[in-house]
Amino acid sequence: MNEQAAHTGHLLIVDDDPIVAESLSELLKRQGHAVATAHNGAEALSMIRDAATPFELVLTDINMPHADGVELLQRIHKDHPEIVIIMITGYGSIESAVNALKLGAFDYLTKPIIDDEVLTAVGKGLTQHRLLNENQQLRQRLGERYAMSNIVGGDHRMQRVFDMIEAVAESRTTVLITGESGTGKSVIASAVHERSAANDGSLVTMACGSVPETLLESELFGHAKGAFTGADRDKVGKLQAAHGGTLFIDEINSATPALQLKLLRVLQEKRFEPVGSNETIEVDVRFILATNQPLEALVNAGQFREDLYYRINVVNIELPPLRQRDGDIPRLVDHFIHRYSTDTGKVVTGVNDEAMAQLRRYRWPGNVRELENAIERAVVLTRKPVIEPDVLPDKIVYQDPEGRPGFRERRKNPQNWSANLWRGEPLREALCEPEKQIILAALQRNDWNRQKTAQCLDINRTTLYKKIKQYGLEELAATS
Repeated sequence: MNEQAAHTGHLLIVDDDPIVAESLSELLKRQGHAVATAHNGAEALSMIRDAATPFELVLTDINMPHADGVELLQRIHKDHPEIVIIMITGYGSIESAVNALKLGAFDYLTKPIIDDEVLTAVGKGLTQHRLLNENQQLRQRLGERYAMSNIVGGDHRMQRVFDMIEAVAESRTTVLITGESGTGKSVIASAVHERSAANDGSLVTMACGSVPETLLESELFGHAKGAFTGADRDKVGKLQAAHGGTLFIDEINSATPALQLKLLRVLQEKRFEPVGSNETIEVDVRFILATNQPLEALVNAGQFREDLYYRINVVNIELPPLRQRDGDIPRLVDHFIHRYSTDTGKVVTGVNDEAMAQLRRYRWPGNVRELENAIERAVVLTRKPVIEPDVLPDKIVYQDPEGRPGFRERRKNPQNWSANLWRGEPLREALCEPEKQIILAALQRNDWNRQKTAQCLDINRTTLYKKIKQYGLEELAATS
């Protein structure tokens, strides 16, 4: 076997001459490659789109009818940049081949084609494909280690959050993260830190709400030996521990008035004294703060210093509650299933439609944290590869916004819930609301991509457009 062809791949040969295509196919199959053939550009694009196993390399003639090789190259390079492309040209078309290289082709061969040159070019092309894949996987692993891989969301509100993180990360500006409990404020703080110039330093976290008031100042600033009863040694506080890195102060709304005053000075001067000490310590720290209550309302109520509020509210990243971005629930569910099935060693691939409907309908007062806990519980309890409602928490299963019985009660008493579905109207009218909700759910699950939605529902796009207009879903699409 030729040395360059030692690694086999999935190849597509495109040539309008059937004899040339079959000859190349036989040559490459003898080397162990899986080979398909197409006789024009349109056929090739269709095969690439519908392939069960993705093609790794395309070997195509430059001059063909129905989308020539250059046009095919441009389409593949745009839609499938991972595919390596080798062009075939006649001696009189070298200029076209060189132009193809500029447009993204990996290599070109000239006619008459020599077997060894083909095998060498294909071998090098497959090596290039593997290198590109390895680089992509490495970038993905680095992304998981260093930034926003743990922040899942396609909702437009979350896209704004991503943009804010990118914009503010490299600066030293103080960041205030606002949002309900469980929306992921600590994850955002971590993403800002990891993408900043201070990521060589530590990300130190202090949650004001979890520390007794009497110890808040000691926890943040540290203390000297003998500063108070029980202080039997010097202690380094969170602020000093974060020197050269980032200090994330969570639940700043819980800070005492005394702590607020001292923190204001630190933010302004970057210096402080430990409790019970006269030594002034200077620090180089990037501050990120978070609150689960509106600080402006606390300022108006006299419970939070106005000067501190304006000092920390330089850049505000506001996290939406999960109930306002329910279209992200399927993504989050997949993310947590993958995490906890890996942790537990169980094979869990997803949730069934009934369970997903319950998850989408629930209001999630605990937000993403509550959803994560529910999925972890379900992965641990399920004995099936697909999560069903019976392993979800009762409060999710029993809830119903229209007061109808939940899943378990419906299974026990189908007559009760079926009677509620029909209120005496003709069948055609009775089916309108369920159909509307099904179409809306499918649109949300597919991020309002109408082509994907039509495919999932097994209807054509024209029918889907008519249904969207019939049920007044256009306005929802415009705001999503």
